[in-house]
Amino acid sequence: MKAMLAIISNALCRITGKNVGAQTVSELLIDLSEYISLTSPAAPTLAQTQRQPPKPPPGARVVVSRSFTDFTPQATFDIKQCDLHRLEEGPPLKAELTREQGLQYYRTMQTVRRMELKADQLYKQKIIRGFCHLYDGQEACAAGIEAAINRSDHLITAYRAHGYTYTRGVTIKEILAELTGRKGGVAKGKGGSMHMYAPYFYGGNGIVGAQVPLGAGIALACRYQGNNQVCVTLYGDGAANQGQLFESFNMAALWKLPCIFICENNRYGMGTSVERASASTDYYKRGDFIPGLRVDGMDVLCVREAAKFAADYCRSGKGPIVMELQTYRYHGHSMSDPGVSYRTREEIQEVRSKNDPITVLKERLLSNNMASAEELKDIDVAIRKEVEDAAQFATSDPEPPLEQLCNHIFCNNPPVEVRGTNPWSKLQSVS
Repeated sequence: MKAMLAIISNALCRITGKNVGAQTVSELLIDLSEYISLTSPAAPTLAQTQRQPPKPPPGARVVVSRSFTDFTPQATFDIKQCDLHRLEEGPPLKAELTREQGLQYYRTMQTVRRMELKADQLYKQKIIRGFCHLYDGQEACAAGIEAAINRSDHLITAYRAHGYTYTRGVTIKEILAELTGRKGGVAKGKGGSMHMYAPYFYGGNGIVGAQVPLGAGIALACRYQGNNQVCVTLYGDGAANQGQLFESFNMAALWKLPCIFICENNRYGMGTSVERASASTDYYKRGDFIPGLRVDGMDVLCVREAAKFAADYCRSGKGPIVMELQTYRYHGHSMSDPGVSYRTREEIQEVRSKNDPITVLKERLLSNNMASAEELKDIDVAIRKEVEDAAQFATSDPEPPLEQLCNHIFCNNPPVEVRGTNPWSKLQSVS
């Protein structure tokens, strides 16, 4: 409460030019009423004549309620300029944000953060096994891209896929249950961390860079069907040197496919910095003949505006575009990587303290009176409870029985059986 009083008092001080130092809610109300009397001719002068309000009785609690009309409904922010390649102009340098959008982005990013931290805990408890690549630190990328495209647009990514699985509509319960290999998981407990799917979402892919030609193929289908959809194809800086990327770039450019190739550059591959792994770290220029832009991937508004620009570019029939999102991962490459042998703990802490994507958005909302600290805290509490409930389900739901091993292999009916080619011929596939 003291912190909140200090924030409001400082804001009132900047507005009025007067020294405002309220120490209690009552004093703050007096300062506010005095400001109203200064700015409105018809305002009552009670605050001028009654400087010291009567003290409340011992044990009484002063409650101040705020309606939605107290908050700023919309604000415009300056955002970082993108670096451009083969483009005469890029995304705008200002971004509009409504209160509803801000709260939505905050809720999305905070949910992904809490979900990934819970996955970290479950993995260390050996409840989650196998590969597990966490997304905390990169939340602005997923939230910003999702805010810029349509739900009917397509998206495919690499194995760091939990954040996009959530933004594409899969519940926390289904994601965590998939990580723990339970029946209630999004892939019935048989896919794990790398293989989660949803409508228009083609999952994470375990083979480095293999999702890029698949994304180009999805974009080819969009072009063929003429449905005005785009495909967002994501890969990491570690996959940016794969030959299949450049083959996909070439084909997409020749056929003018509506594909947004996005490199999530989190500065490190499996255990190597980008400077050691790439002769050129300008990943947005890697398309050569394909236009590109480099974006601040720690700012959800920068990502949103750049993704909007890229989607409009593709929908206009100009062909593909390459985006590089400069971001950062707090965890190691995977849970088997402590992440501090090739970088320092101080570096990680510096990014957390100075450029955390959730903190950046939170400060914008608070400093522009678009939300209150209590409101954001309530959101945090609700998210924590939802994640805890999902974790409880993910640790108590039964594992899929052996007889369901071959279910859901085929979308429709199995293909014509050829003797000796189907090792599952004795087992029935149920879709």
